[in-house]
Amino acid sequence: MSKKQTILIVDDTPDNIMLLSRLLKEKYNTKVATSGTTAVQIALNSPDLDLILLDVMMPGVDGYETCRQLKADPKTAHIPVIFLTAKSQVEDEAMGLTLGAVDYLTKPISPPILFARVATQLTLKTAREQLERQNEILEQKVAERTAQLQKMQDATILAMASMAETRDNETGNHIRRTQNYVRTLARHLQPHPRFAAVLTDENIELLYKSAPLHDIGKVGIPDRILLKPGHLDRDEFEIMKLHTVYGRDTINVVERHLGASNNFLTFAREIAYAHQEKWDGSGYPENLSGDAIPVSARLMAVADVYDALISKRVYKDAFSHEDAVAIMKKGRATHFDPDVLDAFLELEGEFARIASQYQDSDADIAAIHIR
Repeated sequence: MSKKQTILIVDDTPDNIMLLSRLLKEKYNTKVATSGTTAVQIALNSPDLDLILLDVMMPGVDGYETCRQLKADPKTAHIPVIFLTAKSQVEDEAMGLTLGAVDYLTKPISPPILFARVATQLTLKTAREQLERQNEILEQKVAERTAQLQKMQDATILAMASMAETRDNETGNHIRRTQNYVRTLARHLQPHPRFAAVLTDENIELLYKSAPLHDIGKVGIPDRILLKPGHLDRDEFEIMKLHTVYGRDTINVVERHLGASNNFLTFAREIAYAHQEKWDGSGYPENLSGDAIPVSARLMAVADVYDALISKRVYKDAFSHEDAVAIMKKGRATHFDPDVLDAFLELEGEFARIASQYQDSDADIAAIHIR
């Protein structure tokens, strides 16, 4: 058997309350109030309240003001109000409906009309609540599906990035370190007037997720160059530099396939193409300088160089954190955006912590030597 719905009867005349209670008690639970102030308090403390029958002419707080207060409070605004009053002028009814009432009945009461109007409003309220529950369920399902798709996207990104790393003299932990360096720098620089417009909370998360794709273009570099243990000659280096172009072109293919871009793909493309640019214009592939270099690429430049310095490779030993920081300082305003480099210097302890957390294992280093 379904639970009875609850109606609050508000009237300052006891005979009216008695009559309405007698008429409604068989089908509904009823509560009563003899003043507007009491009605508001009951409504606030009755989460199961389904409908209010409200008189207009009451001493103190009248029905119109009571309705106004009920509709102004989010806790009670959803409760349908039917005015039940002897005020029968058109302007009186208009006033009641303007204040948010769903219906307006005049005394003397016609029981069949009262039952019909009450039943209609309670049916509408039930239908609205069911629709809201369905919307909540749908929103939850959409959120769950979105989260699943996001996990799949993140996994695909890491798989693509790892594919590039396995061909290079680097490990998967390089990806984790650099994306954490980038996020750490971005959060620190977020209040800075030069970076605030770009480094929103949403964009920082997208930078973190797109950072692993910075070297995706290395899949297009021949092994004889990518895995060469010594220094590259001039021609070999020109070919190596093309990894930035290949990375950009890879992201462009995705954008063309989608028919549009988004912030994630934009950051991924910027990082892949411009992370080898230098502040003074001596980098590649376009010799960009200063603010012409995208913010995303300037952050990645610091992250990537620091990690390259502290990491052991077949052609070099790892620098200590202190030596790496000293080398980085020399690149201020030449290799690196001075503000980004200053942020790195303030955060060097956090960089060291990230490097320690995601340090390469002996197996990782051994695998590099085997390649």
